[in-house]
Amino acid sequence: MAFAASLAKLQAEASCPICLDYLRDPVTTECGHNFCSSCIHQRWEGLQDTFPCPVCLHHCRDRGLTKNIQLYHMTETVKQIPSMRGKKKRQEEPLCKKHREVLTLFCEKDLELLCAQCRMSSDHQDQPLIPIEEAAASHREMLKRHIEAKASHLENVEMLYKNEVENTWEVKRKIEKWREELDNECKEIKCFLAIQQNEIDNNLLIEEKDVEEKLIENGRQISYHRFRLSSLLSKIEEKCLQTDEGLLTGIESIHNGYGNLETLVVFSCDLKTETYNLPPHYLGVHKMFRIFQAYLTLDPETAHPNFIMSRSKRSVTYRTPNGFPNPQDLTSYPAVLSSEGFDAGRHFWVVEITGTGECFLGVCKESFPRNTDIPPSARNGCWQFSFWIPTSDSSPIEQPKIGIFLDYELGAVSFYHLNNRSYLHGITDTFTEKLMPYFSIASSSASLIINIGCGK
Repeated sequence: MAFAASLAKLQAEASCPICLDYLRDPVTTECGHNFCSSCIHQRWEGLQDTFPCPVCLHHCRDRGLTKNIQLYHMTETVKQIPSMRGKKKRQEEPLCKKHREVLTLFCEKDLELLCAQCRMSSDHQDQPLIPIEEAAASHREMLKRHIEAKASHLENVEMLYKNEVENTWEVKRKIEKWREELDNECKEIKCFLAIQQNEIDNNLLIEEKDVEEKLIENGRQISYHRFRLSSLLSKIEEKCLQTDEGLLTGIESIHNGYGNLETLVVFSCDLKTETYNLPPHYLGVHKMFRIFQAYLTLDPETAHPNFIMSRSKRSVTYRTPNGFPNPQDLTSYPAVLSSEGFDAGRHFWVVEITGTGECFLGVCKESFPRNTDIPPSARNGCWQFSFWIPTSDSSPIEQPKIGIFLDYELGAVSFYHLNNRSYLHGITDTFTEKLMPYFSIASSSASLIINIGCGK
């Protein structure tokens, strides 16, 4: 019995944890577990960056595996053991521990192997007993069904784990992108403040020079006035010491000198208060997006035939027609409307543009005629702003994000460049019916994709 247990343990060690068969071309992971080379590669198929061990879930750094030559030779040796001891094993049939007879029956209630004498005992007289072969076949089928169910469950769990790993990396990528954007915003603020600091510093230098000149002039005026006062005071004191006749002689000049003394004029040296602030649109766009954000989806019923719409209905790609054009291609502009419209309030949405070419963004009346060759304009109920993305051979151009703000009651549509948070354009008019967000791509554009709701 000890030999059989040791042999079973040895065979288990020589088996693959995935296929449960003897190891074929065994390889070892960095965490020390062994698998068939084909099994582990199949298990890791489609994974990137992280490769979990099926046994301990250790995250292996890459697909690099070490071939285990010694384990290969040991497995080949283990394979030969059953064939060498097969005849002896077949001769050794299990015996009942109580009656020392061959076990031929199985009790379905107690799940216990029994011999013929066990059937006669009072413990098993009224219990269902069936032959071992029949019981084994029945339980083997039951275990197979369990295997299929658990295998399906395991597959679902592994898919869930794979999705979680992908979600983890997606979250990391988003955080890294937000960190990069935050760093760019900080640099932009520092640059803006540096420019304002230079302007204020130059203004302070000019004001300092002006104040110094005024102070010098004030000092000169005060010094001259002081001299006049001192001279006049000396004359008056001298006059007061003379006799009556001497005091009254020439008194007119004393009075004239006192009366003609000029009033001291001093220039004001008050400093101007210099302040600096962030540009109003910088925080304004963030506030508008947070308060008035609208979640839009595109309406397939309004999409031009040359548009390819995504399953999420949040992006369209312009496809250049090949062969004979559709009659509608010649009577309408490549455009699509949002499924959502607005007849009141304020709303803000973001459009991200990918590719090269010209696009038109804005709003139009719900009754705006689309199947016509008349150019869209405010006169026929379409208020739009064109945006051109040039071709760059030297370096890739950052995908522009355009923010559109609608104030229905005010009758205003404003456009913002969210990449640098600058104001682009504004449209004012009187709106009298429901407005639909409008997206169009010029037919001359070779490759252009419009995505809605991609901003922060």
